[in-house]
Amino acid sequence: MSNISRRSFLKRTIAAGTVSGMILSGTNKFALASQRNLDQVGTFIDLTKCDGCKERDVPVCVSTCRTKNKSKFPQPIENIQNYWPQKKKEDWSDKKDLTKRLTPYNWTFVQNVKVDGKEISIPRRCMHCDNPPCANLCPFSAQEKTPEGPVVIDPNVCFGGAKCRDVCPWGIPARQAGVGLYLKVAPKFAGGGVMYKCDLCYDLVKAGQQPACVEACPNGAIFFGSKEEMLKMAYERAEKIKGFVYGDKENGGTSTFYVSPVSFEKIHEQLEKQKSKQPNPDAPGFPTMPVNAGNFLDTANGVAAAVLLAPVATAFAAGISAYRTMKGEGDE
Repeated sequence: MSNISRRSFLKRTIAAGTVSGMILSGTNKFALASQRNLDQVGTFIDLTKCDGCKERDVPVCVSTCRTKNKSKFPQPIENIQNYWPQKKKEDWSDKKDLTKRLTPYNWTFVQNVKVDGKEISIPRRCMHCDNPPCANLCPFSAQEKTPEGPVVIDPNVCFGGAKCRDVCPWGIPARQAGVGLYLKVAPKFAGGGVMYKCDLCYDLVKAGQQPACVEACPNGAIFFGSKEEMLKMAYERAEKIKGFVYGDKENGGTSTFYVSPVSFEKIHEQLEKQKSKQPNPDAPGFPTMPVNAGNFLDTANGVAAAVLLAPVATAFAAGISAYRTMKGEGDE
């Protein structure tokens, strides 16, 4: 029994969903955010120290991230088909060298704006939110808020549906078609690949080490440690320079804190102007910095989506687990 058909997979998924929906109707993963380990890690990015590595073609944090995560980058099939019902696909395999935006092959980049006569360089990547709607609303249970704090995507489970990107205030995750589980299960009818983003070098974090970008920053602009300590440092620095903090309130709170000498409202305004000049202004990959951005899970629609997706997510998780077991892969 080394193989399982798509029909068998879907039958197992539906069956699992019936049971899991009953179990999760009262208690589910969407209600567990308050039970997270309080001793989580975080980062503090001091924008008074970051100069975007102007003397280099590529900022050190960006090149280091690419080198560190190269083995995780997608290797799509040839002749990728469009995913139903779309008549398009998101394929970045011929744009692997792009470093001035977020892509499946570039998980961090540096934005540059001029505000009040000051040049501001801003390293951008996943904010690793406290209560991430991306993870909580993923219908495939492919994303997880880890006990240590980083939000990670399991590429072996992700179907590339991009719900995570839709509910992210910054539109961070990037999709690559032609790779992932959907090719084995429903290549014409589900998802569109796999979503990719910064995982805060979770393997290094678990080993008690710093993320690669923190270690490599030549100006010491990125700090890493306990989330509480990073938040304290951010506010102390902001008070010292009479500056501003970003990331503490946004999306209900994150594990990434920026400190700037100019207001983030003005930074956001400049980023919006930059984005409006892109060939496709509505395309993801160029995040802005909306101040006090709300969390989708705190809205009526978010609550409804959580209730509706709870059994679906667990059904897929159960079905995928069955699929991997039948294939002899097991849990790694």
